[in-house]
Amino acid sequence: QVRLVESGGGLVQPGGSLRLSCAASGSDFNIASMGWYRQAPGKQREFVASIDGIGLTYYVDAVKGRFTISRDNTKMTVSLQMNSLKPDDTAVYYCRDLRNDIWGQGTQVTVSA
Repeated sequence: QVRLVESGGGLVQPGGSLRLSCAASGSDFNIASMGWYRQAPGKQREFVASIDGIGLTYYVDAVKGRFTISRDNTKMTVSLQMNSLKPDDTAVYYCRDLRNDIWGQGTQVTVSA
């Protein structure tokens, strides 16, 4: 059974950076597409970024040029480097194993002065 645990959230000022990490357990991590999603208060959960098994990446337009998704298959982790953060980026961020449709518990990111 795949299990995902996120870390790295917190409070940051506008323009700052945070790095989220997602540690996975499960036997098929190397071929699983992994993604980051977020849910702001009062809004639906939305796609942020994904990376497939060979490293191809996809981003929602709102974060292109600011966020970078990466993976380390030896450590079974997927990360989201977030730069130039804006108040609109405030949300709970979730890691997702797209192959097995498994979600992590989420980590709060708050961008505020």
